[in-house]
Amino acid sequence: MKKMLLSMALCFAMGFVASAQKTPPTAVVSAFTKKFQDVKGLEWGKEKSGEWEAEFKKNGVEMSANFSADGKWLETETGVKFADLPAAVQTALKGKKVTEAAKIVRADGATIYEAEVKNQDLLFDANGKSVSGGKE
Repeated sequence: MKKMLLSMALCFAMGFVASAQKTPPTAVVSAFTKKFQDVKGLEWGKEKSGEWEAEFKKNGVEMSANFSADGKWLETETGVKFADLPAAVQTALKGKKVTEAAKIVRADGATIYEAEVKNQDLLFDANGKSVSGGKE
């Protein structure tokens, strides 16, 4: 009986910790609501880096936004069609099968473009030059 109660308590505690990882701090929620309104399907996740990522749709477009634990906005990723990528990025991807594409705007003002090829994210600047991501 003791083992069963201990097992149940352990399962409950693990479930509580797992659900806590899906609830961002108040500062993060506040920063998100100030930056984004009228979103649909909002889901939160905590990345290995400690950043909080909100995934949602706005005006029918898939987006995600990352925030530090103290609520600082870090970047926003917006899904785009391949045809909407800069011409230089399209050229750099010539001959590759792109399954998803996105425009990423970072807090430092940089804009980069992401293309998923064979389950790998490739990142480019607007000139089609490959850049490192710094993302998980």
